[in-house]
Amino acid sequence: MRYLYIDTSSAYLYSAIVEGDRIIDQVKRKFGTTLSEEALPEIANLFTKNILFPKDIDKIIVVNGPGSFTGIRIGITIAKTYAWDLNIPITTISALEAMSLSSKKKTNHVPVIDARRKYVYAAIYDEEQKEILKPQHIKIADLKKELKKLDDYYIISNDDMEDFPTKEKYNPDILKIVETFKDKKNVNPHAVNPEYLKLTEAEESKLND
Repeated sequence: MRYLYIDTSSAYLYSAIVEGDRIIDQVKRKFGTTLSEEALPEIANLFTKNILFPKDIDKIIVVNGPGSFTGIRIGITIAKTYAWDLNIPITTISALEAMSLSSKKKTNHVPVIDARRKYVYAAIYDEEQKEILKPQHIKIADLKKELKKLDDYYIISNDDMEDFPTKEKYNPDILKIVETFKDKKNVNPHAVNPEYLKLTEAEESKLND
């Protein structure tokens, strides 16, 4: 079985072609504002370099959020196009869950993505990847309250945030992510949508009152 993994939920492109228990090829690169232009050519290059075609993929695993609004749409569009045009099974996963899975620390994992305006996207998972705090758009102050309930934890992030100075830089363990989610239920490509998690402005205003 061959899998295509796509994550464009941040300024980085994380993508790989996985076969069995090995990575055929992968790209882990920060593009920033040029991600929308570079993502598809970079993914296409994974196929070209390895004399493969998108039709050779048996399943697509795509990160559908949270994170960059524009970035998430890029990855989902690419994944849905391949899945629909070539009739390839597709499933989605959370960026926060992928971040937690990739941690090498033997403790509670707290993946954090900066959402600006004193908010973050975050979740808490224990050492066995069981959910303690579900993925959500949360005030930094409220997340800190949740962290005080834990005996030990480790922050995972690629963002520079003064509120969380001690952290593990996110480096996706794509092989582990694919192995974990390869049997997750497939979804109709048309039903693959972004999971931004962000509250509406009205909801935020109400919380800030």
